[in-house]
Amino acid sequence: MNTKTVHVPVGIMRRFVEAAFVSLGVPKEDACICADVLLAADLRGIESHGIGRLKVYTDRIRTGLLSPVTYFDVEREGPSTAVVDGHHGMGPVIARRAMRMAIDKAKTVGIGAVAVRDSSHFGIAGYYPLMAVREGLIGMAVTNARPSVLPTFGAEPMFGTNPIAFGAPTDEDCPFLFDAATSVVPRGKLEVLSRGEKPTPEGWVGNQHGQAATDTNEILQGLGGGLFGLFPLGGEGESYGGHKGYGLAMVVEILCASLQRGAFLKDLASTKPDGSPQKQNMGHFFLALDIEAFGPTGEFLKTTGDILRGLRTSRRADGAERIFTAGEKEWLNERRIQVEGIPINPNLRRDLQLVRDDLEIEGHDLPF
Repeated sequence: MNTKTVHVPVGIMRRFVEAAFVSLGVPKEDACICADVLLAADLRGIESHGIGRLKVYTDRIRTGLLSPVTYFDVEREGPSTAVVDGHHGMGPVIARRAMRMAIDKAKTVGIGAVAVRDSSHFGIAGYYPLMAVREGLIGMAVTNARPSVLPTFGAEPMFGTNPIAFGAPTDEDCPFLFDAATSVVPRGKLEVLSRGEKPTPEGWVGNQHGQAATDTNEILQGLGGGLFGLFPLGGEGESYGGHKGYGLAMVVEILCASLQRGAFLKDLASTKPDGSPQKQNMGHFFLALDIEAFGPTGEFLKTTGDILRGLRTSRRADGAERIFTAGEKEWLNERRIQVEGIPINPNLRRDLQLVRDDLEIEGHDLPF
């Protein structure tokens, strides 16, 4: 077996991922959305949320924990708001439709906000603000998730990694896009370390006794059972601002559960108390703002661009080559990976081969 990382052309991988979803009963249009969201992560260099998650999606569909056909019900709606029930369908499909609603409302009345319940993993949060940015709007997306993060001074995982994504257009080609978990790292980073057979750095995870944990495979096996927990953004305790990450996670939880009367905290666990698997019940919240409702769009674009340029041209720390602004590295990655192809390491290659063989996908041979 080839033990080196290979690079697969984006088009080949896109067709394969689409075929995998279609073979499990996901409608073609929805399969294309799911593939686009997963590949968007890989293109931006966010391997934790890319095609490495394909096997997780396909396994959940096959076991009945995820519905391949998405039913999108608008339960409450006003000129600028809506509440949606996703009925445990495909998270990327639900999220894309909900963000589309928010954008359309913002274009009509200046602001659009959509709350979603009973959804599932929706990929990288940054995908959805970028939908708004491409249409000249400000966008924001947040989601709760299965419990894997310790509250400050807590020893029991209660929160998900609860990411916050915020995007805004500028007068540059590269938009501003902040997309980050409210934990020190997202769970997916541990999965990437596991595929690369690497240990977990100290300071990311604590065990049930508050001690540092570094065995990546052991952590992943025990994370869902409460044996380990990720620290909130800022780390353990309050010395480096861990309580701020904890507070931000709670903001996300409120937006993703309270507004839509959805599941929260330990009710989002992937298993029931008896250990049997259960549906994810995730909640999301999407926001879009029409810049023109606040003032001339051109002035906003220039001001935002000036802010970013001011930061990038400020004095650098000794030894630092340059200062980046949020979303810039990912924007550069996307242009590079479009040319080089998506990197596939041996363990990810094995998972993709399992998907191919289990689903008997033909006519989409992977180049390995």
